[in-house]
Amino acid sequence: MSKSEKTKAFIIETVAPIFNQNGYSAMSLSKITTATGLTKGAIYGHFENKENLAIEAFRFSVRRVLKDLNKEVNQGKTPLEKLLKIASFYKKYYSYNKQFGGCPFLNIGVDSNHQNSSISDLVKSYNYRILDQFKLLIDAAKASNEIKTTIDSMLYAKRFFYMIEGAVYMSYIMKDEHYTLDASIFMEQIIKQELKQ
Repeated sequence: MSKSEKTKAFIIETVAPIFNQNGYSAMSLSKITTATGLTKGAIYGHFENKENLAIEAFRFSVRRVLKDLNKEVNQGKTPLEKLLKIASFYKKYYSYNKQFGGCPFLNIGVDSNHQNSSISDLVKSYNYRILDQFKLLIDAAKASNEIKTTIDSMLYAKRFFYMIEGAVYMSYIMKDEHYTLDASIFMEQIIKQELKQ
């Protein structure tokens, strides 16, 4: 990486958890310069504007979550085991995301919904990608005869995702990891009792 690329990566990595925690509207340039120790000119030498930096910071936060989720999922040997690994990942999601200011899908998604349409559209596009991945995993489990073929894959993908994100919301609002833990256990039960052949 060139010096410029390293500086840009440093800025993104430094401000990503701050954007995640404070939201787009509350994130001032002074907070960015204080966190990075860089001048306003140095920040804008790497990013067109605050929106561009916010988008890159959100992408950074989401990629971190998805990389770690995929790492956990890939420990499963069959599609069904991989599906169960999703539930396993979210059992520890509350403590996992604490150091990064919370769940970026929830924090940035809610914040940007009334503030910035381009960031909001990006959040939606990632949500659709996640739903598609959940659906593909359920389809693969159906193809390998681990899950009933009559199951509506997208319906269950949506149920799992909104159940998880709802539990994430409750855990952070109530400061209680048991909501995500319980949702993960319930997801496992649904997979084993409703979906499994």
